Amino acid sequence: MNYVKYLVSDTFVIVHTLPFVLMKRIALFPGTFDPITIGHVNLVERALHLFDEIIIGIGHNSSKSTLFSLEQRMLWIEQIFKTEDKIKVISYEGLTVDFCKKNSAQYIIRGLRNMSDFDYEKNIAQMNKLVNGDVETIFLMCDPAYTPISSSVVRDLIRNQGDARPYLPEAVHNYPILLT
Repeated sequence: MNYVKYLVSDTFVIVHTLPFVLMKRIALFPGTFDPITIGHVNLVERALHLFDEIIIGIGHNSSKSTLFSLEQRMLWIEQIFKTEDKIKVISYEGLTVDFCKKNSAQYIIRGLRNMSDFDYEKNIAQMNKLVNGDVETIFLMCDPAYTPISSSVVRDLIRNQGDARPYLPEAVHNYPILLT
């Protein structure tokens, strides 16, 4: 056992101390990021001061078909955050909470643009809590300027030859499909 002695008014007081381990605060920011938008980047940048490490987890969602390959999405995200040591980019399949456990992540970061997002994300967060009670979901409201931006809207712009570049990080701008 660990003990610490304190001198209090010419008397020693012995206090039992428990071993203290400072845990690293690791958060997972999961998504398909098809493509990553300036709204996603804004959320990660704002979350950086809250956590010691952020894993950007590119999940395979069987209900979504992607426009961009997994490799391309990983490359973009790695380029965007190349100077940030606190960020890792990892792809995964399966339950998000299982991925959290495998990577020692205690938190899941989710961005909210509106009440519809909240209703959807709240249900997922509650189910995640039932499956793994050790993982907390942290909701971050997006900055108002990013409220209308979503990957699905950006994909629609791209598919219909619209200019999606204002909604995408610079690392994504020169991708051939965006130049047509």
